[in-house]
Amino acid sequence: MWERGEVQRKFPPETRDRLLREAVGTESWIIEGVHHKWGQESFEHADVIFIISPNRLVRDARILRRFVRTRLGLEPANYKQSLGNLRMMLLEWNKGFDRVSMNEIMGLTQPYAFKRIIVKKNEEIVKYIQNKDMASKLAKKIQ
Repeated sequence: MWERGEVQRKFPPETRDRLLREAVGTESWIIEGVHHKWGQESFEHADVIFIISPNRLVRDARILRRFVRTRLGLEPANYKQSLGNLRMMLLEWNKGFDRVSMNEIMGLTQPYAFKRIIVKKNEEIVKYIQNKDMASKLAKKIQ
């Protein structure tokens, strides 16, 4: 979605969509982010759709930590961090995520519910993948 360079800016929709098509056309890929409105093509091609849904207070703490770290120059930022941005992220985006965006995500992924897994932590994804790898190795030994 982002063109990373000296100037940080969003790719035009045509470029973004082309890059998505190229990614899902490869053997193995991971797409991360809340860009559910334009990433629908990836749901069809995905083997597994993980939806990470941490508690809202956890997300608030992460937003605050990122804000402080970027303001102190300890972490790069894609845009100028301001108190207005912080307010918007905490009170509008994060608060509305559970009410609006999560409902949209669940609706858009409903046709693929059989491959949708909702987790609270990244560690749950790692465990799932490790269990799949182990099951795959066992199946190969049995054959």
